[in-house]
Parts: sequence; C-alpha cells; structure tokens
Amino acid sequence: MRLTVLGSSASYAGPGQACAGHLVQSGSTSVLLDCGNGVIANLGRVMEPGDLDAVFITHGHLDHFADLYTLQALLRYAPGGPSGRLDLALAPGLIERILAPLSSRGKDEFLEAFQVVDLVAGHTMEVGGLAVTPALVDHADPTFALLVEDGPIRLCYTADTKLGDRVMAVAAGANLLLAEATLPQEYAGQAPHMTASQAGTLAYQAGALQLVLTHLWPTNDRESAQCEATAAFGSHVHVATEFDVFDIGPQ
Repeated sequence: MRLTVLGSSASYAGPGQACAGHLVQSGSTSVLLDCGNGVIANLGRVMEPGDLDAVFITHGHLDHFADLYTLQALLRYAPGGPSGRLDLALAPGLIERILAPLSSRGKDEFLEAFQVVDLVAGHTMEVGGLAVTPALVDHADPTFALLVEDGPIRLCYTADTKLGDRVMAVAAGANLLLAEATLPQEYAGQAPHMTASQAGTLAYQAGALQLVLTHLWPTNDRESAQCEATAAFGSHVHVATEFDVFDIGPQ
C-alpha cells in the first residue's frame, strides 16, 4: 500500500501547501481520503484524477471537502465527455451542505458526477483490493477516522480529532498512523484537535509502527512538532509535506 500526501495544512493552505488530502493506492486501486482546497491540482501531478476509484470525506469542514467542486467540474466537463459516476462516501448530512450553494442545475450535475453514500461507523467498504472502515472520533459531529486495510497492512487516518478512547481504538496496531497535529503545544486542550505531542502519545499507546503528522496549522514550527512527537512516540516521526510518498509494508 502506498500513501501520497496531497495536502498537509489545517484550515487554510500555507505557501506551496494544500488542505487535507491523502491518496492511498494498492495495485490498480486509488482512493482519496479528504479533498480540501488545492488537493485536485496536486493530485493531477501524481495521477489522472478521473481515474480515482473512490473519495472519502471525513467530516463537514470546508478544508476537507472544498475541492469536490473542482473534481465535479473535471468529471462532468471533460473534453471527451462526462466520466462515469465516482463513488463518494461522506459523513451523514454533508451532501445537503455541499449542494446548498449550487443552482438547481448545479445540484443535478454534482449528483451526476458522484455516486453518494453515507459513511457508517464500523461498516467496511470494499474498493478494489482495499477495505475502508470508518470510526467515529471526537471533533465536529460527526467526524470519522478511516482505517484502510490491504490484507494485513493497516493505515489509520485520524482525520480531525482530540486525543481520546475513540481514536485510540481505531489506531490500534496501525502499520502507519496518519495523525492530525493541528495545535501548537501551548494550545493543548483548547480545541478538539491534537498537538504533535498528543499524536506521538496516540501512536505509542496504540502500538503503531510508523507515525506521520499531518493537518498542521500553517504557521506551526514543523521541526518542533517533529521533536515533540518523537519524544512521545519514542521513534522517528515524519512531518507530512506535499508529495511525500510512504510505501507501507508489514514491518
């Protein structure tokens, strides 16, 4: 299984960055975990966006779904004609919010571009050789972490969450834990997000083999974040940068 970081920034994109977006591939299967602003432009440097097999949106904050509008235009208005409908799995109730700014025609065309289904906690969706299981975590209501499995290989994407029992359960035994680290240490506990140190604690207590920090506030000191997470995890930590690639194996 391969992870490519397309967007590592929280809330707004810093220079050269994009907001939440992570491409997971195995064999001929490609799925996108979140689709924040700037993600589709970056995806186009890695693969043809129209060749995606599915998109998963973890919750209803704009920095996690804004580029769905861009993807819809790509799918519907291609010079060769509209593409087939792309599977789009969303937090329940989010489709109404996404459609709200659109005209009646725009709403119809959006639903012609995507086959929309709701994420259901604990319900596994099979996409090619990948199995994707959502799990509720503690952020906006509802927000889902995503466990992506390729046989015995487990990638856990925390989405946005504070540290707690819910995210600990889904992260358990991950070969790679892709964890949000939005908050500087001095803001710990002031919002439903994690600091880098808390992400390191999560990885350590969950028994993860590898930790990648993502969804950092653009002005955060990333070197400090890496040091803080490494101290808590007890092993080397990667801080996600756009176009980083991680090949995930059993060790």
